[in-house]
Amino acid sequence: MKLTCAIIDDEPLAVELMESYVRKTPFLELKASFGSGVAACEALREAPVDLLFCDIQMPGLNGMELSRMLPEETRVIFTTAFTQYAVEGFRVRALDYLLKPISYADFLEAADKALGWFEMKRRAEALPPAGKEPQSIFVRTEYRLQQIELERITYIEGLKDYVKIHVDNQPGPILSLMNLKALEEQLPPDRFVRIHRSYIIQPSKMQAIERNRVVIGKEYLPVSESYRQTFYAFLAAHSLLF
Repeated sequence: MKLTCAIIDDEPLAVELMESYVRKTPFLELKASFGSGVAACEALREAPVDLLFCDIQMPGLNGMELSRMLPEETRVIFTTAFTQYAVEGFRVRALDYLLKPISYADFLEAADKALGWFEMKRRAEALPPAGKEPQSIFVRTEYRLQQIELERITYIEGLKDYVKIHVDNQPGPILSLMNLKALEEQLPPDRFVRIHRSYIIQPSKMQAIERNRVVIGKEYLPVSESYRQTFYAFLAAHSLLF
């Protein structure tokens, strides 16, 4: 998946740096760069992009003001030298907030988060119409097929060729001979998200997020580095993260 993007900054050197970062990132396609919010506003309304890297403090029309005028499909990653704008940035549904000077590692982490968000959005849009989504799945346990209501699943644990499906109001997990990837493909992507190579969770069942772990009941499940951006993109896309 490729994301179209644009850059806005009133500092030419900052624009050049961000352009170089975009060119190094295979899934980004630069459509335009602007030196002010005023110059960008009408252009981005007529030709929206997926992702906007936007400075905040600019003369005429600042980044926060501009972000409220953009088409709904455009998401923003703010770039600024001032930390006090972080909270306000997330209030206008920014995907991330980069503090200058911006390293390529920080840029790539934010871009990966955006990619995860758009991939999650695309998967959600591909779901069947409301009312047609499956409400349960069948899994093989010993010598029978057992039906499990999706609403009861709290999390799923992968163990080589087996999975443990943990459900509400049941003393032990349901054990099934299948791999985690195969089961993941059966689950509605707007309800379940993978947080680790060994764990899939239903985020509505979480009690808390602590550092790099989620709390479900009495269990603390790790969120691995490779799945962290997708996990937080899922939360943001479903208005579970403010």
